[in-house]
Amino acid sequence: MRTSGNSPHASTHSSPHPSSHRLSVALACVDGDWPHEDWPAADDPYVGRVVRLARPFRVPAAVDVVILRCDEPLDALGELTGSGAPVIVVSGHRDTETVVEVFRRGAGYLVEGDHCTCMLSSAVVGATVGHTYLSPSACAALREGARHTPVAGEAIERLRALLSPREREVMELLSTGLGAQEIGLRLRLSEKTVRNNLSNIYAKLHARGSTDAVLRWLGAKPMVRT
Repeated sequence: MRTSGNSPHASTHSSPHPSSHRLSVALACVDGDWPHEDWPAADDPYVGRVVRLARPFRVPAAVDVVILRCDEPLDALGELTGSGAPVIVVSGHRDTETVVEVFRRGAGYLVEGDHCTCMLSSAVVGATVGHTYLSPSACAALREGARHTPVAGEAIERLRALLSPREREVMELLSTGLGAQEIGLRLRLSEKTVRNNLSNIYAKLHARGSTDAVLRWLGAKPMVRT
């Protein structure tokens, strides 16, 4: 997960791909036209090709990431079939229920007007290495949703107590939208060290990955039994 724009969470790409292997993106617009005709730029070092999909939205096997622009994300996600590539939703909806459910399904979420074209490329790169990106208002909606989840504070504290102090620092930054590289810069750790910490965190929380771990950390999923 990652935020964008002029927020303090915006930063460099977290897992650079060599320019000889730029990424292929499928663009599915359920509602309206794609508003960023200047993206990707000809000199974008990460995104090399955009394939525009028409309904029915069957994603080609060669596509690395899907960007789904839609008014109703929960309905639109069900229209995608094919490769199983990671999905980034672009939508005007910023209500908590929609954002939380999209995140639960493993898709990134960029709110219209809450991101820039630089963020699109960063989100695409991050998606290929398992980051679930959220723009700032989407990130805020996720955390707001977690605060209203009816779980006991004591249970959350028991879960967090499973982690070392350093792992708790890493997890807190991960839950605000930062990737491994950005977390390393904040904590003055190597990216490899951060990734090792994340592997330990996932094992301790019984989480399948970063999305699952963040939901557990925020109290939006059942607590781990110890």
